[in-house]
Amino acid sequence: MSGAEVLDTTCELPAKKRKLASGESSTVTIDSAPRNQVKMSNNGVEEIDEGLYSRQLYVLGHEAMRKMATSDVLISGLGGLGVEVAKNVILGGVKSVTLHDSVVCTYSDLSSQFYLTESDIGKNRAEISCPKLGELNSYVPVKAYTGILSESYLKQFKVVVLTETTLDEQLRISEITHQNDIALIVGDTRGVFAQVFCDFGEDFTVIDTTGENPISVMVAGVTKEEQGVVTCLDESRHGFEDGDYVTFQEVQGMTEINGCKPKKITVLGPYTFSIGDTTSYSDYVKGGIATQVKMPKKLNFKSLKNSIVEPEYLISDFGKFDRPSQLHLAFMTFHKFVSVNGRLPIPWSSDDADEFLKLTKNVNTDSIELDVNLIKRFSKVCAGNINPMTSFIGGIVAQEVMKSCSGKFSPIFQWLYFDATESLPEEVTEEDAKPIGNRYDGQVSIYGRKFQSALGNLKYFVVGAGAIGCELLKNFAIMGVGCGNGKIYVTDMDLIEKSNLNRQFLFRAQDVQTSKSETAAKAIKRMNPHVNVEPQTNRVCPETEPVYNDTFFENLDGVANALDNVDARIYMDRRCVFYKKPLLESGTLGTKGNTQVVIPNLTESYSTSQDPPEKSIPICTLKNFPNAIEHTLQWARDLFEGLYKQTPENVKQFLEDPTFVDRTNRLPGLQPVEIMDSVRASVAERPKNVDDCIEWARKHFEDQFTNQIKQLLFNFPPDQTTSSGQPFWSGPKRCPKPIIFDVNNSLHLDYILTAANLRAETYNINQIRDRVYVANVVSSVKVPEFVPKSGVRIAENDSQITNGSSNYDQSKLNKIQKDLPPADSLKNLKIVPLEFEKDDDDNLHIDFIVAASNLRATNYGIQPADRHRSKLIAGKIIPAIATTTSVVAGLVCQEFIKLAQGLKDLEKFKNGFVNLALPFFGFSEPLLAPKSKYYDIEWTLWDRFEVEGELTLNEFLNYFKDKHALEITMLSQGVCMLYSFFMPKAKREERINTKMSEIVRNVSKKRIEPHVKSLVFEICCNNTNGDDVEVPYVKYNLPSDFQY
Repeated sequence: MSGAEVLDTTCELPAKKRKLASGESSTVTIDSAPRNQVKMSNNGVEEIDEGLYSRQLYVLGHEAMRKMATSDVLISGLGGLGVEVAKNVILGGVKSVTLHDSVVCTYSDLSSQFYLTESDIGKNRAEISCPKLGELNSYVPVKAYTGILSESYLKQFKVVVLTETTLDEQLRISEITHQNDIALIVGDTRGVFAQVFCDFGEDFTVIDTTGENPISVMVAGVTKEEQGVVTCLDESRHGFEDGDYVTFQEVQGMTEINGCKPKKITVLGPYTFSIGDTTSYSDYVKGGIATQVKMPKKLNFKSLKNSIVEPEYLISDFGKFDRPSQLHLAFMTFHKFVSVNGRLPIPWSSDDADEFLKLTKNVNTDSIELDVNLIKRFSKVCAGNINPMTSFIGGIVAQEVMKSCSGKFSPIFQWLYFDATESLPEEVTEEDAKPIGNRYDGQVSIYGRKFQSALGNLKYFVVGAGAIGCELLKNFAIMGVGCGNGKIYVTDMDLIEKSNLNRQFLFRAQDVQTSKSETAAKAIKRMNPHVNVEPQTNRVCPETEPVYNDTFFENLDGVANALDNVDARIYMDRRCVFYKKPLLESGTLGTKGNTQVVIPNLTESYSTSQDPPEKSIPICTLKNFPNAIEHTLQWARDLFEGLYKQTPENVKQFLEDPTFVDRTNRLPGLQPVEIMDSVRASVAERPKNVDDCIEWARKHFEDQFTNQIKQLLFNFPPDQTTSSGQPFWSGPKRCPKPIIFDVNNSLHLDYILTAANLRAETYNINQIRDRVYVANVVSSVKVPEFVPKSGVRIAENDSQITNGSSNYDQSKLNKIQKDLPPADSLKNLKIVPLEFEKDDDDNLHIDFIVAASNLRATNYGIQPADRHRSKLIAGKIIPAIATTTSVVAGLVCQEFIKLAQGLKDLEKFKNGFVNLALPFFGFSEPLLAPKSKYYDIEWTLWDRFEVEGELTLNEFLNYFKDKHALEITMLSQGVCMLYSFFMPKAKREERINTKMSEIVRNVSKKRIEPHVKSLVFEICCNNTNGDDVEVPYVKYNLPSDFQY
């Protein structure tokens, strides 16, 4: 085999490298993929598995994914950084990944390389990692190669990634890649310092620099002049920037600009921009949409050799503006030191640090003013490696690999340097940093043995085992958190879905529909058998406080959130504030990520500042005047909920709950009529078979897409004008057209098939998905002719809806209820409300919404959306990619290290903001907790009055008067008012000598649960001058002998 041995992982792997007769090292290739899988990949697979790549597709798009699927990637160096890059690239879905390494595993590797264990010491890192990495994605063949990286071998790859490589080897390979149009990425982490270099060739094209969706705005006017001015409707700012390009459609009058070549714009204001000379065009009449066009950008990269001499830096931290040049010298010196001494600098050795500094001065040919302390610290820790750093840089490098394959997003141009020196101790003795022959040696060489021992005794609560949760658990396990007397608690109530596998890397295909937390716990146990981890399947909410009670929280050292919704984040934030526990918060959205560290008694909490609420779509726009596909998709989503969830639920309650009718009659506005009428129709028109469902679907189609549009046009004809003489159908109002049903139109039949089958499912009737059968049945349905009615009121705006919703016809409601048969006469009626599920491709939920939305879009002349985009919008899917998750988890764990050391200096901590698409990295100090004041006493959200019970109400009031000079005017617990100055005298006298806990029981009409050790009271107070003062809440501790 020309000196190469090719093995399949289904065979036994070779125990050691064999030698050829010539005495040269063999080239060993190990293949993780079954042979049929490799063949499929080589033949090219155009179909993208949307079930697997669903969330990533919303980040990268189909075109970028297709380009990645044709790209072969080589990753050299399978230490901590290399395995992190490989993991993310494989999950991303490239054509193939080859792992190259000639180095054997040492204890130091285990501090960051999560696919190596103690039993792998002395074995080739690539060979050992290959089978495990090969399990991540069945579409990506993974091979291990241990030979020389010759020019002929390198030419087969689209991208080459070098980690833990000598500078001489980097320069040699760079010459080959640069001349052969092969993308080269160099990544290196040394202690708490990191370096990334990119060379994508002299003619690299970026297709989309930002990844943001193109902006579209509605046009209100275009002037005819040398610098034609476009004015947008004033519903919202256009959002364009100088230099953007736009094109137009649907412009009436000045039709020359419809479909024009992209025009470069100059922004004149929030609602106006100029597009150049429009004097030769026709006069603008009305309408139009201006849409941003993403223009390709050409980049010319320098080779590594030239870029070392003339570096261009991407700033990773604007608080360290001069740091890149210092670290550029430090990394060059590192290679020099290793070359001269044949070894790495000894951890925390002052002698080696002095020698390192001398070498740096020799390397510093440009006479840059050196940061002596930084250079020496680099020397002292560069022999170590930690998982948080490889996680962070590994995500960045993997994203650069994807950029080089696809042209999607802006690459690093060309050097990125990063450091986390804030986490370093002031000094570690050389003795304390010596390797001791265990899996934490790489981390010990940076932070010392005492710190490592402290990590093992920590108890941390990881809330969520999804994408970020998996990464945090992996990082914690490899770092040794909870590996002594400590423990990691992890909770997640969800089961694993197929779409999770693309970025939640602790899970495999065989794990689908098993518990996330339990599966993740088993996975990290395999990585580090010493980790103590307890998986749970509870939701974090008030209902689980008997589990996550005082005892649980008081025993914790901190909490790391890995949640996907704001409500749960706020809840956990409040619990951490109450128990004064550190909180590590993070989140991702596509290529964007953020981290926040919450430090007790020091910083603001997560809830202190929140994003503004999402802008909602006006009801009137949804019901009658949509102008964007987002509107029709929301309408279709609401239609699904109304037809298949809300109405069946109401029918179910009518059948099972005797009080349903009375409760419904007490609802406000038109709700009683609407609900009872839907119940009556569902009962009276219940289908007996699937043919009845098809007939219902056909009539429903006619009502939604024909009759209602005819009625709307009857009320507001196409030539209708407003009171000011302007056309009614202008601006955001698009004049609709009724749809004539056509059984041969696939979209029309899609709606009938999905609507009928979903109705059948709600009534427990067997579905039928044969399009020919459905077409034959629907063709025979007779649809009554519709005649628009006078007197039908259609609101033009939401205020008209609000004003007209308070009254209804009582006689109509009475008639509806009279027509309803008694519930006990419908005992055989079984109805099943449908819970919307976006990720089941066979349940027809998304198919129904796509059909309904695109039909409504057709009504209003709106560009329809394909299934992929419709699913994103209607399913409110959060785009996600493994690279960002890796980056964010790395940053979180860097803050965790600071917390674990007990650091209190705010300047040491960082909140992070990243966007890998741009790329952008921003860091800021956490904000101090806002301060309030009463008298001369300052307090923050971390403060509270602690009162030892039991006290009567009178004793409680006097305690604050005597001890704090505060007169309590109101006292509440949750939603219960316990005391107020305006309380009736009799009630006050009744409570004044009653114990506080008894008042709580009496007013709330609930028992105090056994897990509750304290009560929280909110108080309003006056000072001695009678002025209102803002004060903290009260933590009222129940006595140890309290009777529950």
